[in-house]
Amino acid sequence: MNCPHCDAEPVAFAVPPDLHEHAPDAAAVASVCPNCLAVEAAPDADPAAEPAFDRVHDSFPDGAGGAAFALLIGTLPSIALNRSAARALRERAEREGVDTALAFDRLVEAARDAEVVPAFDLDRRVSQLGSLLDGPS
Repeated sequence: MNCPHCDAEPVAFAVPPDLHEHAPDAAAVASVCPNCLAVEAAPDADPAAEPAFDRVHDSFPDGAGGAAFALLIGTLPSIALNRSAARALRERAEREGVDTALAFDRLVEAARDAEVVPAFDLDRRVSQLGSLLDGPS
């Protein structure tokens, strides 16, 4: 099934059980589009398949950290409404060894080079993410 936003073939990944509440439609399997970075539920995808996160970008984190990072990307279009989910997902990704700041820097650079073409202003949303999560509470 192709991305409903840009028709690219998305990268499906199993959502760790403790992150289902942060996945689109509380799905056990989600996907991230390697072109527009849309994150969607992927109910028809094989949850046992190893995700090819490197199709999104060669520096994209893998494993459970990559799944949390992909879900974190999914919060960016509505970051103000998804603050608590974004905080939980960033913390989970970092516990799994992902340097989220570096991973976002690389994605922003990929967007500037048109390697990915997000449907939202990635640079601005990553800045907002930092302000919302790292600023005064």
